Amino acid sequence: MKDYSKVKTFEDLIEVEHGRVGSESRNKYEENAQMFIISEMLKEARKEANLTQEQLAEKAGTKKSYISKLENGKGNIQLSTLIRIFEQGLNKRIGLTFL
Repeated sequence: MKDYSKVKTFEDLIEVEHGRVGSESRNKYEENAQMFIISEMLKEARKEANLTQEQLAEKAGTKKSYISKLENGKGNIQLSTLIRIFEQGLNKRIGLTFL
């Protein structure tokens, strides 16, 4: 059973649930969290552009099923593909920050 008695912050909770930074469990959690953020940003940008998944896929040169997987956080994405979807498909520029 996990000990939540010392949890005071969200970071503390993540550590109890997924381990310290650098652990396998924590790395997987962080990866899934980043994919969720990307999927929500893509979904929101597509809806703002009034495009269906099929229309976005056509503009970006990919398949609707791929856009659907990304929006549902299920697909692996290459950086070049992400840039193409946003720039060609949505006419948006993206920026990356490395921490």
